Amino acid sequence: MTSMPPTYRVSFAVGDETAAKGVVDVLTEIFFEGEAAMAAFERPDGRWDVTVHFADPPDQPLLRELVTNAAGADIAAGIVFDTVEARDWVRASLEDLVPVPAGRFIVHGQHDRERIAANKLGIEIEAALAFGTGHHGTTRGCLLLLDLVLKSRRPRRVLDLGTGTGVLAIAAAKALHEKVLASDIDPPSVQVARENARLNVAGHLVQAIRATGFAAPQFAGAAPFDLVLANILANPLRQLAAPMARHLAPGALVILSGLLTPQAPAVIAAYRARGLVPVRHLRIEGWSSLLLRKVN
Repeated sequence: MTSMPPTYRVSFAVGDETAAKGVVDVLTEIFFEGEAAMAAFERPDGRWDVTVHFADPPDQPLLRELVTNAAGADIAAGIVFDTVEARDWVRASLEDLVPVPAGRFIVHGQHDRERIAANKLGIEIEAALAFGTGHHGTTRGCLLLLDLVLKSRRPRRVLDLGTGTGVLAIAAAKALHEKVLASDIDPPSVQVARENARLNVAGHLVQAIRATGFAAPQFAGAAPFDLVLANILANPLRQLAAPMARHLAPGALVILSGLLTPQAPAVIAAYRARGLVPVRHLRIEGWSSLLLRKVN
């Protein structure tokens, strides 16, 4: 029996999700699909582990240079190069990506597709990257608040602002059987969201577009929104308070996340000034997720 060649592994740790995503974005631009399988996972200490699997020995100086440019020399100095036994790359990169429950929703990879209980609404995120898959406290917080909202309301016009992998848009579309507008400033994220929507048989319901803030003609046609989900970062959320308020229907609900718990008061204040009052505040792993309501 002929033994299969090993795969080559490159691993390092970075400070936070934004830094990890920046590094992975750079590497994804350099290496073609099929050349490398990449994964990024949050550690208990809040740092992120990035792992890349190669079929052929990687160019170590090039990788160190790329990581230096994206994350700094200290991060690049910590890169570890080794080999692992041959096996499916995606399975290797997703082996720690266990299904994540959030109310009626459960986010999972293809390898757990058959294990999802019949009474759960599964959202399959088939990507080697863990960003926006539900494993971060912000995404899980948004899903929990969405589940809470849907127990008493049926919003008709829904927006997922800064959609990333599309997980929140897919969750809303599958639960409501309604069309959802999803936007992101990053073109690759828009494509990933579209692909994930199709994978979840929600491609006909999720319209993913590239847009900066609310500066796209599709917003005017879809507004006013009954529900907006925005899992971004604290500063952009504060800047979006005024334009978001203008695109909301009376009594609309807004779910915000991507902010550290100490940042929540400033975000709440920005939205309260635009007529949105807090309804619920979830704190998960040091991150806050907010449910706000527009006062008539």
